Amino acid sequence: MIRTNEIVTLYHGSKSGIRGAIAPISRERCDFGKGFYMGTDRTQPLTLICNYPNAKLYTLGVNLSGLKILDIEIGLDWALLVAYNRGKMDVVKHSAIYNRFADLSNGCDMIIGYIANDRMFVVLDRFFNGEITDMALINSLSALKFGKQYAALTEKACQRIKILDEQELTEEDRDKLKLQSEVNRSKGIAMADEICRKYRRDGRFFDEILKEGG
Repeated sequence: MIRTNEIVTLYHGSKSGIRGAIAPISRERCDFGKGFYMGTDRTQPLTLICNYPNAKLYTLGVNLSGLKILDIEIGLDWALLVAYNRGKMDVVKHSAIYNRFADLSNGCDMIIGYIANDRMFVVLDRFFNGEITDMALINSLSALKFGKQYAALTEKACQRIKILDEQELTEEDRDKLKLQSEVNRSKGIAMADEICRKYRRDGRFFDEILKEGG
């Protein structure tokens, strides 16, 4: 899908500040692959950088015009795309399901999808580790509220990103964010436990999905 005449305001957290031009150079094992990650929720990137003394938060203006974008809704496909990019599907490399998600973002400049935040990360890991089914996962996704992330995968997409504001975090800011991150994680675990108990006998496990997709 190609967007036209659309500019969005997003946020990016950096451990030590952006140096040089913005580029798609995150680590390989990110939710949507190697790229430059931004989010719609200002607080989400803050919880990722609160342990670093030189952390900075950036407000960005992003022009989506002319970019080829994969906008993936919350659900099982979103979870399986994250699984592919985090290397969780490597055990079935070259299978039909592996190839489907390997090809899903081919030619895309940007992927838009929900953030696996502090609360969601716990549930995703339980799904990937075979502790809960897809039904428990999907119902947890619906219950947990989080913002979207935009992953700029190409130089073309990165060139459309403009820094509007740069904010350095104080020690007091970082201490508050550390506490908030722990609270969010605890809430996520409690909510996930309740949902997973309800759906523990319904649905398929991750290894079963991979086997069926082979």
